[in-house]
Amino acid sequence: MEYLLFIGITLATFITMEGVTWCTHKFVMHGFLWYLHEDHHQPRYQNILEKNDAFFVIFAIPSIALFYFGLEPVLNFKFFIGLGILLYGIAYFLVHDVLIHQRFKWFKNTKNKYLIGLRKAHKIHHKHLGKEHGECFGMLFVPKKYFSM
Repeated sequence: MEYLLFIGITLATFITMEGVTWCTHKFVMHGFLWYLHEDHHQPRYQNILEKNDAFFVIFAIPSIALFYFGLEPVLNFKFFIGLGILLYGIAYFLVHDVLIHQRFKWFKNTKNKYLIGLRKAHKIHHKHLGKEHGECFGMLFVPKKYFSM
């Protein structure tokens, strides 16, 4: 029965990460750490890596720490919080960097309405080249209107 609790903790963390990502994107990336995120809003990448990629490392640190402390003295809930963060990070990479920005040409021709809606919402987010007047700060949960456009 304990495994159901751990699965629940992992799923709850994954879902919570969408809110954490929204807040971080709006108030940190478009706020005091704009200098790291700014190059991501430029029309095209000049390099394979952007300063914005530092956020992958920033989000990985708590996940790694939770894995470490979640193994001592025995496997505990911290490990599964770290797992939820890791799984969200993988989903973020696949959706944001692969599907939306096509930094890797793996899913170029999707016809899935949900994924097309995600792309549209993110395109609206990127129409603002500056940090002000942003919209659509989430990643997996976007307003319904982008699925019917």
